[in-house]
Amino acid sequence: MLYQISNGAVVFGDDVILHDIYFEIRNTEKIAVVGRNGCGKTTLLKLINGDVELYQEDGEEGSIAMSGKPQIGYLKQIAFDDPQLTLEKEIRKVFAPMIAMKAEVEAAAKALETDHSEEKVKAYTALEEKFRDLGGYYFEKEYEVLIRKFGFSEEERKKPLCDFSGGQQTKIAFIKLLLSKPDILLLDEPTNHLDITTIEWLEGYLKNYPKAVVVVSHDRMFLDNIVDVVYEIEYGTAKRYPGNYTNFMARKKENYEKQLKDHIAQQKEIERLQRMVDRFKGKPTKVSMARSKQKAIEHMEIIEAPDRFDNRTFHANFQPQVETGNDVLFVSDLEIGYETPLSTVNLDLKKGEKLGILGGNGLGKSTFLKTIVGRIMPLSGEYKYGANVQVGYFDQQMAMYQSSKTVLNDYWDEFPNLTETEVRNALGAFLFTGEEVFKNISMLSGGEKVRLALCKILKRRPNVLILDEPTNHMDIIGKETLETMLKDYKGTLIFVSHDRYFVKQVATQLLVFEDGTTNLYKFGYEEYQEKLDKEAAADTGGYKASMELGGLISNKGGQQVSGASAGNTIESAKKANVNIGKERSKVEKKVKRAEEELAVKEEKLDELKKELLRPEYQSSYSKLTEIQAQIDALEEEIMADMEIWETLSSQLEVLLAEENVQR
Repeated sequence: MLYQISNGAVVFGDDVILHDIYFEIRNTEKIAVVGRNGCGKTTLLKLINGDVELYQEDGEEGSIAMSGKPQIGYLKQIAFDDPQLTLEKEIRKVFAPMIAMKAEVEAAAKALETDHSEEKVKAYTALEEKFRDLGGYYFEKEYEVLIRKFGFSEEERKKPLCDFSGGQQTKIAFIKLLLSKPDILLLDEPTNHLDITTIEWLEGYLKNYPKAVVVVSHDRMFLDNIVDVVYEIEYGTAKRYPGNYTNFMARKKENYEKQLKDHIAQQKEIERLQRMVDRFKGKPTKVSMARSKQKAIEHMEIIEAPDRFDNRTFHANFQPQVETGNDVLFVSDLEIGYETPLSTVNLDLKKGEKLGILGGNGLGKSTFLKTIVGRIMPLSGEYKYGANVQVGYFDQQMAMYQSSKTVLNDYWDEFPNLTETEVRNALGAFLFTGEEVFKNISMLSGGEKVRLALCKILKRRPNVLILDEPTNHMDIIGKETLETMLKDYKGTLIFVSHDRYFVKQVATQLLVFEDGTTNLYKFGYEEYQEKLDKEAAADTGGYKASMELGGLISNKGGQQVSGASAGNTIESAKKANVNIGKERSKVEKKVKRAEEELAVKEEKLDELKKELLRPEYQSSYSKLTEIQAQIDALEEEIMADMEIWETLSSQLEVLLAEENVQR
């Protein structure tokens, strides 16, 4: 047991947020904390981190126990000491203890050159082992991987922190947290601000993280791929379920049905026994039997009826007011962007189709939506809608909407012809009931503002819905509700989402943004993922799948290895009875070939960079652009080749270690 809360409670004023909490973190468990918005998930993380205190009441005191003094890392509100510091310098502050220890190891090694005493050898050995166990031989490499995976370019490393957006600053703080390697890693919605590619990489990283992780997330696929324990907070208390999110849902349903069945059976038995007591208690010859039945009732351990699932959610039985023709949206060579193009889109969308849009951050997904709803002008090309199209548009900024109006007045101002009863009924369907309709808009949470925006959009019953990240502030019940609504929707849908499960449930085709181009796939997310998996397996002799470096772990020699790929190399060699030496020789040749190819490309890159500085080209924008494009493409190739080389080198290190063990 690493960490334990017993009989925990958190109280703010008169509000009991959590009560009767029993929560455990064991060893390297990956734990999900799930529940409705506002149920206390973030409060639990703050309790673990020590930001809030246990409520103490006479006779019912809670306690927190820890094994040793585990380091707890929590991504809290971002506050950088010096916003003028560059990204690179800010992140590398994490390595100060490691760099100091590296200097100690080097000093101890140098001292051995003149002093071979047993005391000096022992001191060096202990220090070197500690340095190795803490990841001293691969922290620089992991830093490079994290910077790339979170989407920061070489140029951005030199930018001051104040030049980055709020979302980018969150990523920087997240990188620092991961590199600090706490014993208990607390993550609150870690996939926010991340694109699908980065989310998939993060899954592998966290799954192989050598310490404990506690994560709050509404991303069901993310949880399924990472966690082995789920705690659900419902009605103010928490319950532990082994397994991932899908297993938790199945177990919760089974437990509910069993408890309900047992409760009903027991109530029937109590009713039967009570009838016998009532019937025979007045008859002298049956008094003893009546008493025994009464005692049987009194000694029963009562099985309470299970709490109903907290599945309150919004609802709207809406369909388009008018139908479109078969042709809904035609897009031809549409160049989107602001001053410079981000991408070019071609699309022919028909009635009833549901188009999911995927792609990395900054590639133009939201810009495309803003272009086709007329918020920004296209750089070139055209788009046109078919007959009778009525668009309903949801923008991410709607979750940031500020107003001093009440919910009731804000909605009523949009639909002044409705009666107060009709307005309150419409708002009630989206969970604004009773006194909640008198809340000021500015006091609403992000999720509540999203619900209000959807309530307005759907009231107009558009036949084309264009939604930009509609689920960002929704809990899982809300996402499932919206999924059902959109699947049943008879109109046409265009949406952007980083939630793969949501995309999988709703999209019938995909538009994927990739570095200046878009590709349309006439199938859903599952088929798209199968396509990517096949390509990954075929690419670079099967190494692409392992080169993602999704889970950096430390082997006994302290070197960096890819958890799956390196282990599989050894395991497959053993199973096939292959000589480790021969396997090592093969990998050595691949490493050498990869190094030679890298050397050639790096030499070519140096030549291009020199060419970029030639005086005769400085006045030729087209020539400079051409050379820079070649440099960018070559740097991408080198980056990919470096990842392959890193994976091969890690495999070689493991094979060498295995060979030494066999000797």
